[in-house]
Amino acid sequence: MTPEEITKVEQDIVLTLKNIYDPEIPVNIYDLGLVYEIDFTPDGVATIRMTLTAPNCPMADMLLEDINREVGKIDGVKEVNVILTFDPPWDRSMISEEALLELGLM
Repeated sequence: MTPEEITKVEQDIVLTLKNIYDPEIPVNIYDLGLVYEIDFTPDGVATIRMTLTAPNCPMADMLLEDINREVGKIDGVKEVNVILTFDPPWDRSMISEEALLELGLM
């Protein structure tokens, strides 16, 4: 894959993540600040390092399943690896301005 093709797939991953919503908060996981890093390699592996709003999130399995399924549908993606981390811990300062406005927090 060319660097341009890799960039395009990474952009498609971001757009896809912006259509996956935290089941408990009406904001997508990208604008909520849960996604820390996206890496896509030329061999088709998408690695997403992310967190949850809380370590004991009851919807974690459902959310991870949604991410794997939807990102896996992107043309060029052959494998999806989601790495959960709680360092740094998520807090409200990670929410995008757009999402803060949507939530009425600005």
